[in-house]
Amino acid sequence: MTASPLVPVPIPDRVAALIGSCMPIGILQAEVDAECAAREVSRFRAPLCAEDQADREHALAALARANKVLGAYNPGLLLRPGASWR
Repeated sequence: MTASPLVPVPIPDRVAALIGSCMPIGILQAEVDAECAAREVSRFRAPLCAEDQADREHALAALARANKVLGAYNPGLLLRPGASWR
């Protein structure tokens, strides 16, 4: 038997709130920070001027900081640049 690929399914807000209530507040904040940073990184397209390159590097650093916290809690929560959960 072969496994079918997993398809992301949106969850109701109340279920998300219940899941979030079981997680430490620092992890929830890191999750929000990672989502914002990943979205910010995906906003930049080449060719980049020096100012845009600096902004992109800043967003990548914020994503790395958030991923460090998320990875310590659960490696499955890590986000890649340009990726989004939802």
